[in-house]
Amino acid sequence: MENKQTAGYLVSDVHKKIKAAFEAFDYESNNTVDVREIGTIIYSLGCFPTQKDLHDFIAEVEEDHSGYIQLNRFLPAMAKVLLENRFPPIAEDLLLQAFEVLDKEKKGHLEPEELMRYMTQEGEPFTQEEMDEMLTALADPETNYIYYKDLISQLTIDPNI
Repeated sequence: MENKQTAGYLVSDVHKKIKAAFEAFDYESNNTVDVREIGTIIYSLGCFPTQKDLHDFIAEVEEDHSGYIQLNRFLPAMAKVLLENRFPPIAEDLLLQAFEVLDKEKKGHLEPEELMRYMTQEGEPFTQEEMDEMLTALADPETNYIYYKDLISQLTIDPNI
């Protein structure tokens, strides 16, 4: 009996987190978000799908290619993703190594132009809008540098929690 109660609380907590993340982007308060916000919502929940995984997830929850996603379709699909730990975050040490590779001069930070170049020209390129959002969120407001060692804990989740 205790396991069912524990599982029930876990699902309830997961649903609350998902709903809160979704509602942050439900600008018209009608249980609907623009499909372009789904990646940000998923990332905010500590999940890091590939672009293909993200595209597949959107195809699963978007109705009739409308460009919008309803909470009642998103919530169960996202709960399943979270409970199965389907898109786990990258380990802190690997993320630090990746930043250190980009920081060729070992300055301890990246300049916005550097990060922009890497993120738009390598791998799965980010759009200008995604880069603007990222730089606004990550750059130090005083220096405009991205101090990656300070950010790693924000970009990863401690697996022991």
